[in-house]
Amino acid sequence: MTAVRNVLISGAGIAGPALAHWLQRHGIRATLVEKAPEARTGGYAVDLRGAAVDVAERMGLLDRVRAAATGITRASVVDARGRTRAGFPTGLAAGEGRSLEILRGDLVGLLHDAADAAEYRYGDAVAALDQSSGDAVLASFQGAEAEPYDLVVGADGLHSNVRALAFGPERPYRRFLGGYVSIATVGDHLGLSGEVRLFNTPGRLVGLYRTPRAEGAKALLLHRTPHETDVDRRTPAEQREHLRAVFAGAGWETDRILSMMEDSPDFYFDSVTQIAMDGWSRGRVVLLGDAAHCPSPMSGQGTSLALVGAYVLAQELARRTDAATALAAYERRMRPYAAANQAIADDGLAFLAPRTGFGIGARNALLRSAPLLKLLGRLDRKVPRAVEAIELDTP
Repeated sequence: MTAVRNVLISGAGIAGPALAHWLQRHGIRATLVEKAPEARTGGYAVDLRGAAVDVAERMGLLDRVRAAATGITRASVVDARGRTRAGFPTGLAAGEGRSLEILRGDLVGLLHDAADAAEYRYGDAVAALDQSSGDAVLASFQGAEAEPYDLVVGADGLHSNVRALAFGPERPYRRFLGGYVSIATVGDHLGLSGEVRLFNTPGRLVGLYRTPRAEGAKALLLHRTPHETDVDRRTPAEQREHLRAVFAGAGWETDRILSMMEDSPDFYFDSVTQIAMDGWSRGRVVLLGDAAHCPSPMSGQGTSLALVGAYVLAQELARRTDAATALAAYERRMRPYAAANQAIADDGLAFLAPRTGFGIGARNALLRSAPLLKLLGRLDRKVPRAVEAIELDTP
């Protein structure tokens, strides 16, 4: 394979614009195609941790990320009557150390500004990929003529279209973690400020938080189940009906949140799922971020993996004259980091939504015991190790 000078990126969320920024820094042309009609604003809070903080700094964005931080510093666990039963600083759930929280839409805006030299094509998607020539990928689009590219990058999320075209159906690569999650903007009827409130019943979590960076509050509904269904691929109306069946009458503010979700402008619903693949590239097609190695929301590391992966992929493409060698080096560097961050997801799910009433009580008792909490923090370094589990070469 020859060197890469012209790249098509499918997906203009986080991984795609981050990659486009680094490609343009290395003198490589980037075109982004995005099925949404425009850049997606709003959204839920995401984290930048460990090595991803270094990437943001090298992009010249760290001060702007800090200025756009959500300002949420504490979480409280409440009972069905709204009484606080335990609390902890949000840095605990983030693994302490270097961690920043920002709304997804704010981060997308910053990344688009950083990749302003790239070409963006909204309201379109890749329809087919032809690698028969060997020298390029001929990409066909839903709304434009086919064009050749040196490389096509699938940065289009858990349900990646590019992955389906190049690697086949999603099912063989899915690892269902036993849960479904929904997030939506709702009214802030509790007057929250810099705090997350969490309410549990066995296997279920209801959360509510507010940041001055956005109107209203963000509601989170998470439930565990051993049975995977296709509800994550159904219509939003059917997904809301599913949530009502699971959560109605659970207590606290749950029924009010379910009602407000009916009219939410940014309702999100998906399975708690990871992607595990033996290889992330096939010829001149490569996957990035969640498309390659989604760690699931329970790890809290999807955004960090996307930023770091974009940095590493662009660096390897720029430093090597052979694309195949560059893609192999990208995967070799990223695999241990991705694996370490996928490994923390099960612990995150167990912490947020214990399966039993006893488990909920035991977790709350642990959170109330500061000395024990510090001891466990010293003993269990899985999260802090995972977020730093890659050495970044200089730009």
